[in-house]
Amino acid sequence: MRVNPVLAGMTSYPFLRLTEAKRAAIARGVDVIDFGVGEPREVTPAFIPRALERALADEPVSTYPLAEGLPELCEAIASWTGRRFGAALDPATEVIPTMGSKEAIFNFAQVFAAHGDRVVVTAPGYPVAGRGALFAGASLVEVPLDPARGWQPDLDAVDWAGVALLWLNYPNNPTAATATLELYERAAALAREHDFVLAVDEAYSELWFEGDPPISALQVADRRNVVVLNTLSKRSSMPGYRSGFAAGDPDIIAALRRFRPNVGVAPQTFIQRAAVAAWSDEEHVVDVRERYRAKRDALLPALLDIGLRPSGGHASFFLWLRVPEGEDADAFAMGLLECHGIAIAPGSVFGPAGAGHVRIALVPTPEDCRRAAERLASGA
Repeated sequence: MRVNPVLAGMTSYPFLRLTEAKRAAIARGVDVIDFGVGEPREVTPAFIPRALERALADEPVSTYPLAEGLPELCEAIASWTGRRFGAALDPATEVIPTMGSKEAIFNFAQVFAAHGDRVVVTAPGYPVAGRGALFAGASLVEVPLDPARGWQPDLDAVDWAGVALLWLNYPNNPTAATATLELYERAAALAREHDFVLAVDEAYSELWFEGDPPISALQVADRRNVVVLNTLSKRSSMPGYRSGFAAGDPDIIAALRRFRPNVGVAPQTFIQRAAVAAWSDEEHVVDVRERYRAKRDALLPALLDIGLRPSGGHASFFLWLRVPEGEDADAFAMGLLECHGIAIAPGSVFGPAGAGHVRIALVPTPEDCRRAAERLASGA
């Protein structure tokens, strides 16, 4: 049987290796506390599933969802970006709901890159943007995130010839760093100058431990060639709902609307109505943020006591830590799993640029974060 050669030549999705190691440990009877994969495990606020239930009751006849999304959801998203970032968006032309952000990130190169174009991604980083580019027949350019620059890339060192798409991700996965407005303004100016799309994944914009709230690329002075993606998965503890949005340059949104009917990934109407409720409420987001902060405060001191050192920023729900001098991050992560039943992600999962680091996703319960800290403290 023939398969796409890109798929045939691709190694397994990096987190599958973590899953296999955890399964093997569990099979040996290890009680694993999993900080490896960054999937939120918080209870979805009750008013959100109630909104979904009302939507199902109000629409007993199931119909295909509109490719451009419900107008009321686009309006709710535009209202939220206005409140949160001071970014005035036209809901009719500058917003489109998505099925979370992963499918949109993967498909972007299908829309904005041709075979042989170049797609720029940062490293270490979330692998989906690069994989989507390869499936679209584009070539991949990796730009290192420089810890000396606060885990921001040196965009002036990039050859922009033939570039169709630049991906940035802040707050960053895995480094938890945040962006500056200067970075976004420079990237947007380059996008206009060289006529490529600047796409910014802002999935963690609502989670931070300290300092000022993260900014958005929607705050640049000129949004031509700029698009931002966000999601309710982290903000509102709704990963299974698969609900997010893309917003920005009207020409980019128009292209996404033309593409959408070809792939049939419009979010379900009842999910969109639940999303209206989620984007319209901020109180539950404050609660989510405080919960992650409490988990960080419970676990981080114990991690520092075993020799890990902070290396990233203070946003997202990740801790990006440097392993002790002379130690291998993969071996360090396996040692925590074998000796303490604590699963974390070695930086190599995010590519060679992640060497020497580990990522801890603060997704277990507060109780499990405290249990993990106790295990580390006691050596158990």
